[in-house]
Amino acid sequence: MAAVDIPKQYKAAVYDAPGTLSTKVETLDTPDPGAGEVLIHLTHSGVCHSDLGIMENSWAALPYPTQKGQVGGHEGVGTIVKMGPATENAAVKVGDRVGIKWVAGTCGSCLPCLEGADAQCQKGKISGYYTPGTFQQYVASQADYVTPIPDNLKSEDAAPMLCAGVTTYAALRRSQARSGQWVVISGAGGGLGHIAVQLASRGMAMRVIGIDAGSKEKLVRDCGAEHFIDVTKHDDKSITEEVVKTADGLGASAVIVCTASNKAYAQSIDMLRFGGTLVCVGIPEGEPEPIGNAFPAKMVFKGITIASTAVGNRKDAIEVLDFAARGVVKIVSRLEKIDKLPNVFQDMKEGKLSGRVVIDLQ
Repeated sequence: MAAVDIPKQYKAAVYDAPGTLSTKVETLDTPDPGAGEVLIHLTHSGVCHSDLGIMENSWAALPYPTQKGQVGGHEGVGTIVKMGPATENAAVKVGDRVGIKWVAGTCGSCLPCLEGADAQCQKGKISGYYTPGTFQQYVASQADYVTPIPDNLKSEDAAPMLCAGVTTYAALRRSQARSGQWVVISGAGGGLGHIAVQLASRGMAMRVIGIDAGSKEKLVRDCGAEHFIDVTKHDDKSITEEVVKTADGLGASAVIVCTASNKAYAQSIDMLRFGGTLVCVGIPEGEPEPIGNAFPAKMVFKGITIASTAVGNRKDAIEVLDFAARGVVKIVSRLEKIDKLPNVFQDMKEGKLSGRVVIDLQ
């Protein structure tokens, strides 16, 4: 393959005032890939609610405050333009289109890694948090952890699958729900939720109840939800009653909470039938709160399980990209340029987004 022209500098969006909603486009020096790394020319990056939490330092559970100058983002797609040393046996090469995920790299040898729990790696690197993220045109990444992108899948469609897709796919698998069973997707019209609805209904033959604001009903139903509940028209009692009534009078077999809402978590317990599973995905901002209504007696008598997933592993990523490549999942997104990132975050914070926003880095 002909040599690739690599610029000495490129554009990136950095968090210039962590703790606030603010990004700044700056010019950075192009990195040289280190041992075991590849240099990727990124063309697209999805924007996730997690990026907002990291930028604003609103996740109290994070061990350290976000550093000034951090490049955020963790749903990046681009082409490898240079191989670093010690990559002779890598499964990827220059010219390959690959993706970068929430977990940018793992040690591969700790107990979580050996169990396939990549997100819990004791030495893992998180893209966009103390590791350069994907809101930039060039980034060096671990060669054995980037994910190949199917040839027939557009980059702007692949990007959201690298976090929103793989996370909800792992959550649905963790729920233990089976084909034909009722599953509730809370936050069904968002970036994660609209993918979860499609994976559940079209990919796994589950019956989906979508919950979100009424403005997102058409999107949620178009994605395959059999029933929709407008969260703005219900209180805690009536919303759980509608779920139970819809789900054969027994409740759902699983509730996947994609939204970052403590209230949604508290409502979910009473939506479940005997033996049901709540899967925690969305992380609320502010000081951590216990899941309301999760009383031990209720959990015991109903046989309820609470599970969680931060993100899937490498195998999950490959499998979920295949769903998108085959057209089972169709991403609903809008493209924006890198300088519009603050506007995107503001819309996200105000709950105005339907589907995903993808940054065009070209």
